[in-house]
Amino acid sequence: MNRLNIITLGVKDIKKSFAFYKGLGFESKLKVDDKLDIVFFNNQGTRLALYPLDALAMDISESEPPKKTKDFTGITIAYNTKSKEEVDEVLKRAEELGGKIIKPADQVFWGGYSGYFEDLDGYLFEVAYADSWTFDKNDMLEV
Repeated sequence: MNRLNIITLGVKDIKKSFAFYKGLGFESKLKVDDKLDIVFFNNQGTRLALYPLDALAMDISESEPPKKTKDFTGITIAYNTKSKEEVDEVLKRAEELGGKIIKPADQVFWGGYSGYFEDLDGYLFEVAYADSWTFDKNDMLEV
């Protein structure tokens, strides 16, 4: 196993979350007015999916579904940019769409430029840039 195909976020309001991610630039053939049971975004590389939180919990276990808490889960999702300016633009756009800036962008200990926002359901996203990064033909970070 050496790839991740889909990252699914359990969300409280699929229409609001769909509008949030569309506003950030995630692409989908669906529209906010469509019946949204699940949403897949057509991003490059790993797919991002939105699915109702309660339904996702039941999919994991009908007899004992896991409970989401406000505690930090130890998981963040990262978007790597090709410029410092793009970091600032993405964070600003996330905030305009109802997200919360958790850490404003700044120079960080590892030599890059990074900030964090929280989406409508409390998921944490890092938006980061480093001069040393290179990207492949699919705009995926080469590591």
